[in-house]
Amino acid sequence: MSTASDARFWDRISRKYALEPIADQEAYERTLDRTRGLLKSSDRVLELGCGTGSAALVLAGGVRSYLATDLSAGMIAIAEEKRSAATVASLSFRAATVEELTPAEPFDAVLGFNYLHLVRDLAGTLRRIHGLLAADGVFISKTPCLGDMNRLFGLLLPAARVLGLAPYTGVLRVVDLPALIGAAGFDIVAVERHASAGKDTLPYIAARKR
Repeated sequence: MSTASDARFWDRISRKYALEPIADQEAYERTLDRTRGLLKSSDRVLELGCGTGSAALVLAGGVRSYLATDLSAGMIAIAEEKRSAATVASLSFRAATVEELTPAEPFDAVLGFNYLHLVRDLAGTLRRIHGLLAADGVFISKTPCLGDMNRLFGLLLPAARVLGLAPYTGVLRVVDLPALIGAAGFDIVAVERHASAGKDTLPYIAARKR
């Protein structure tokens, strides 16, 4: 199993993924509104793991430039289809991993929604994000923490990966994530729960580069 196999998995399910409804629309809107409040019109923004570009299409109009990336070319192809219909001048999409990005100037904000649990080297990825940010730049994430979910899911996940039914998925816990982000050189600004009901295992974390 490798990053390439993960990309093939997401390519294979990209069309099906694009048709799936948002599980908690109220929480999704709350996350977007909170993120808008942390971004400035002059910001250069990078989104990692953008999927089919839904959040990017909403947020990009409020900033100077917005680069949305995903390791899956299939996901990016669907995002480009959406962008051609929406015509957001500040937005561009690219199939790439965080390691492949070499921007001409640093970003003011890096976003990662439903992203951190899918990276194989979490500590290295967080350090790379830190390096891509300008001084005082902000990193915003909303990450499923599988360690706080049903234990049966965690037991079945390794078998699903071996069978090609799931990509690499890290088992994170809500209580640990702020410290992991802080260890990469960030000061935590906010840890919030945006779910409309039930147990919230997707913490929204805003952190500033120090």
